[in-house]
Amino acid sequence: MNITTGPYSKRRKWLTLSLISAIALAGCQDGQGPAFLQAKPKADEFVDGDPSRSVKLVERDTEAPDVFQVTESGLWDGRPSLGGVWVAHPDVKDPERVIIRNEKNGKFVIGALFRRERENPGPRLQVSSDAAATLGMLAGQPAKLNVTALRREAIAESAPTPEAAPQVDAPNAIQETALAPTAGAVASAAPKPTPTPPKPKPSSSGLSKPFIQLGIFSVEQNANNTAEAMRVAGMVPTVKKSTSSGKTFWRVLVGPAQTSAERSALLKKIKASGFADAYAVSN
Repeated sequence: MNITTGPYSKRRKWLTLSLISAIALAGCQDGQGPAFLQAKPKADEFVDGDPSRSVKLVERDTEAPDVFQVTESGLWDGRPSLGGVWVAHPDVKDPERVIIRNEKNGKFVIGALFRRERENPGPRLQVSSDAAATLGMLAGQPAKLNVTALRREAIAESAPTPEAAPQVDAPNAIQETALAPTAGAVASAAPKPTPTPPKPKPSSSGLSKPFIQLGIFSVEQNANNTAEAMRVAGMVPTVKKSTSSGKTFWRVLVGPAQTSAERSALLKKIKASGFADAYAVSN
């Protein structure tokens, strides 16, 4: 490719013009300078003069296929190229800003489009090394590309209209009225009587020793725990508090048995529960 007449010379002129424009913009102060270099103010317009229906102008890139668009094979020859991301095509009249898409993998990049001055065998789209890297193209392997011109246009966006808050009537004064309790509520609210543990049956069998003593405890809680274990086992225990030589102790008794046979069966059951030293007592 002839560097003085090819896309490289066009690109160099384009970059030079961009640099001159940037310097001119930097030298402008207080809004002075060429009008085309001044940033356009973003303004809100009103629809039918109604401020609640404002429209904001937002600049965006829009595709301009009427300016330039081709979908055909592009090729990177494998050599490093200057100028960044660009493609060159023989049908281009002026440099353009374009979006380049790789139709195979969906990758795309925004870059510059230049006129390709020299025709070489192969695809007409010539791709720079930076563009090829971004698009996932391999050296010497053509890829189907879509190249479309871009334009910066101000697009009107309607500002969302705030919805009016729903009108809610002020609540009237709330009056508390006691409801008559239902029969079920009365029944459930009534305190449930605590079940009374079975009392030892009075000795009427004439046995001199109708009770069985499981043990003597110096700690009341230990005596109560033992009595509870006997109660769970289906027996009727009694905890008796006694004092001897100034010391307090608690005895756990089970009974009374009505017959000697009942007492023998009760004693056998207690010993099987782990109280091997249990024995019959009078009270």
